[in-house]
Amino acid sequence: MTKRHGYALLAAICTLIVAISAAIYVGAAADGDTGEQNALASGHAPHNSAAPASTGTWVGAWSASPAGAEPGTETTGMAGRSVRNVVHTSAGGTSARVTLSNLYGQQPLNITHASIAVAAATDDAAAAADTMRRLTFGGSTSVVVPAGRQVVSDVVRVLIPHGADVLVTTYSPTPSGPVTYHPQARQISYTALGDHTEDVSAPAFTGQTLHWRYLTALDVLSNDSQGTVVVLGDSLTDGVTSTVGADSRWTDVLAARLHAASASADVPHYSVVNEGISGNQVLADGLGRPADNPSGLNRFGRDVLGRTGAKAVVVDLGINDILRNPRLADPEKIADGLRTLVRQAHARGLRVVGATLMPFQGHRGYTDSREAVRQAVNARIRAGEVYDAVVDFDEALRDPYNPRRLRSDYDSGDHLHPSDKGYRHMAEVFDLTALKGSAPAQL
Repeated sequence: MTKRHGYALLAAICTLIVAISAAIYVGAAADGDTGEQNALASGHAPHNSAAPASTGTWVGAWSASPAGAEPGTETTGMAGRSVRNVVHTSAGGTSARVTLSNLYGQQPLNITHASIAVAAATDDAAAAADTMRRLTFGGSTSVVVPAGRQVVSDVVRVLIPHGADVLVTTYSPTPSGPVTYHPQARQISYTALGDHTEDVSAPAFTGQTLHWRYLTALDVLSNDSQGTVVVLGDSLTDGVTSTVGADSRWTDVLAARLHAASASADVPHYSVVNEGISGNQVLADGLGRPADNPSGLNRFGRDVLGRTGAKAVVVDLGINDILRNPRLADPEKIADGLRTLVRQAHARGLRVVGATLMPFQGHRGYTDSREAVRQAVNARIRAGEVYDAVVDFDEALRDPYNPRRLRSDYDSGDHLHPSDKGYRHMAEVFDLTALKGSAPAQL
């Protein structure tokens, strides 16, 4: 072989390697790819980071379901602005990676700069000293996310504490709307004009929002957690009416309880990720293509089976199938939909704990006929006809003198969503040992 031919062959091989690397880390959101197979060992040492540690278990520290296209961002998206998402971790680790989604975008999302850092304080856009890390994608500091797709970053070494706020910042210089977002964050995140992705201080981040944009998952390499509990739900799981910035959703309290009980041999060492979408139903999708607020059935693969380290599932869905059905909902169809979720989980070896539907008398959608449907669904759940185990939120939060209503101190005031005290009680009555074990061979 001549030297010229040898150089040509080497160049062709290098081109092929680059193409394969790019194909690996760009994942399809539609099929629930979480990047477990993405090119983590790219051979590049990104700026302000170190080679990732190799010991531990990858688990979900935080996640939020992409719920729709953000109104008002159809033309320009977030062009020319830095988006600093603030998220709260349910597990700590020695390395991290993030998932960014353009599921609802109608054009490519060009991210030229992204970073991760631990927040300096609660409700603050500033980063703790020496925690700022630049994120890379296949070794590159920039990435183009095609419309309808997602990407997973390379692993970066950074110490992520349990129960910490983490800042994930992205910058896109060009129009790329609409923005894929999660509207009910119950957490203040920030924006800044221009590229301030690696700013450690906060002054540039003058914009505030209660949305999470683009970011849908934060995974960590943990030495403490052995797996992830995925909670699939609606606004009751999303934490609507909980205090903003207080991390008082019932899933936050559940995560704290699991962490505190980690020394117990009877309690699994799991992190918790929240896949609640306000208004979500078991059976019906929202409008659009892809659908805003996709049904539990349609998003189960993406939001549950696709989560990193998933070991168990908690399902709290069904109340919106009753409230939003223009006709009287069929309790057997709701129960059958829930059973379908359980079968899908069992096929992947996941144990499923399901919640009874809580009362809502006094809410504007209440009727006696809808109450009868709720009772019928709960009867099937309590009889063991749906889930592997049951958490009885209905019994825990209802008024003992009027079981069709929430107890007054557990009611946020709208007679559907709990107060902070009610959310806390939901987590307190959850039997942590119910999460232990694999799926049964047959329900």
